[in-house]
Amino acid sequence: MTEYKKVSTELIKKLKNIVQERHIIYQERDKLDKYALDEVADPEYAQKPEVVIKPDSAQQISKIMQLANKYKVPVTPRGGGTGLSGGAVPIYRGIVLSLERMNTILEIDEKNMMATVEPGVITSEINDQIKNKGLFYAGYPMSEESCFIGGNVAENAGGGRAVKYGVTGRYIMGLEVVTPEGEIIELGGKTVKDVVGYDLIDLMVGSEGTLGIFTKIILKLVPLPNKKVNLLTLFENIDTAIHLVPKILQKGKIIPTAIEFMDKKSILKVYDYLNEQLPLKGAEAALLIEIEGSDDEQMRDAYENIGDLCNDNGALEVYVADNSSTRKRVWNLRRNIPEAIQTFSYTKSSEDIVVPIANISELLKSIRKIDDQIELEIFCFGHAGDGNIHSTIVKPPTMDQKEWKYRVKDVRQKLFDKTIQLGGTISGEHGIGHKRKNYLKDIVDSNIIKLMKRIKSSFDPNNIVNPGKIFDLD
Repeated sequence: MTEYKKVSTELIKKLKNIVQERHIIYQERDKLDKYALDEVADPEYAQKPEVVIKPDSAQQISKIMQLANKYKVPVTPRGGGTGLSGGAVPIYRGIVLSLERMNTILEIDEKNMMATVEPGVITSEINDQIKNKGLFYAGYPMSEESCFIGGNVAENAGGGRAVKYGVTGRYIMGLEVVTPEGEIIELGGKTVKDVVGYDLIDLMVGSEGTLGIFTKIILKLVPLPNKKVNLLTLFENIDTAIHLVPKILQKGKIIPTAIEFMDKKSILKVYDYLNEQLPLKGAEAALLIEIEGSDDEQMRDAYENIGDLCNDNGALEVYVADNSSTRKRVWNLRRNIPEAIQTFSYTKSSEDIVVPIANISELLKSIRKIDDQIELEIFCFGHAGDGNIHSTIVKPPTMDQKEWKYRVKDVRQKLFDKTIQLGGTISGEHGIGHKRKNYLKDIVDSNIIKLMKRIKSSFDPNNIVNPGKIFDLD
């Protein structure tokens, strides 16, 4: 195992020669606290860095990495800090390399339908800038208004609209990367086809900041759809809702942009949080279905067809949201579930399990059985259209921390075991980080893990960049 050295005053002096002192946080405990954790609230996964540095160019990052290798100090890249796996937490302390100053949209190339951006750009700002050009970036996740595009690429983030558009990786055409040893390399570009050599872009996307630091990203853009309609559908039980999902995909005559799922616990919590008044009609589950099209007639045919499918397959109610105000209202229900749950208890474990679509119902049945047997509560919501269910395990306010740690570990293992049994995996979009790395051996063959470790060692011989994430190097 690599033995790291502490950040010395000598190293700090050299870092100040690279980045102005006002862009370095050192020995300021309160300011360093912000960089000690991501959205995983459990203090077990937090660690405060020794220093935070905020470069503004690939050249500065290159020099920082060269120094880090020389002084054997670990470097943790950090985007918006919105991750849910502990991926941006500096578990070996050292340097947090924050990309918050690298926040420029460098180019919108309308002719090639590409955008070139820096990693610190807030994801929603990309679409804000290009919507008047009839284009949009389709790979965004649910937290688009707070996450950085660099973090999305590092995690290969997904989201509610992956049913139609897929996840982040589908839209990454090129990368500028600073390697762990400080070399600046360029991968890909604006060509749609490129089969020259190994596909290192695909290797970098989803590598969770362990193989290099992204400093420039080329994104593929797609035409902005003219029309959108949402259907909020209520069901008397979870099985009825989930069994409808493959029928919508097969018989809906249009690929939905999203098919989101919410269980009753989640619905009630978010209703209370938003003071929502839509009648529930005794529903135990809901689907939020979004479709897009080019004209009113096409949209009307599509949503009427899907609405009929819902009604013919046990829907209690189908609410149609066909303007910006009502669409925002129904999407607010789904988007605000995590915040609503947090008002009940700040201590929770947000899991990101995913199974084949046909097995979602069986997974949810098993979760309900687990929920009935424990003192904790499990809220289930997520992306039914691609099999990705966010199961959030919540600590009751009266339970002490010691009891919580014991119980949540047991429940998480049961969730993962059932997921794996159903042909699924332990993370669909949030990543492994250091929160889930001890479970990697349960889902990935040992020979594949060895191969991953060899790749990591080849890119990062001193194990300097984001060490201790995904797996530990022995």
